[in-house]
Amino acid sequence: MAGYEQVRKSRVVKIDSEETWDFFMTKATKEGCPVIIHFTASWCMPSVAMNPLFEELAKNYKNILFLSVDVDEVQEVASKMNVKAMPTFVFMREEAQVDKLVGANPEEIKKRINGFI
Repeated sequence: MAGYEQVRKSRVVKIDSEETWDFFMTKATKEGCPVIIHFTASWCMPSVAMNPLFEELAKNYKNILFLSVDVDEVQEVASKMNVKAMPTFVFMREEAQVDKLVGANPEEIKKRINGFI
């Protein structure tokens, strides 16, 4: 899958369809890999401002799968995950949500990641 190659270049995988979402969620579950998803939108400046931090976190926490979902491009996934505001960060294990953070709060996301691993 094209998205899988993207993991090599960037540590954050951009989800571009429901199929890509299903592929990575299934793969993470099979491998016992925790997942953090950044639900974003190109028009939401606080969300866009979190992208560099999310990329940096992905480089520092290699045992976590970091996904990025543009809510306008993949509305089905945003709807399924009950995302109502951007940015929203969802923490998942074995396809179950274990935590959710709404808003651009760099210190809080770092704190929650440390509690998540």
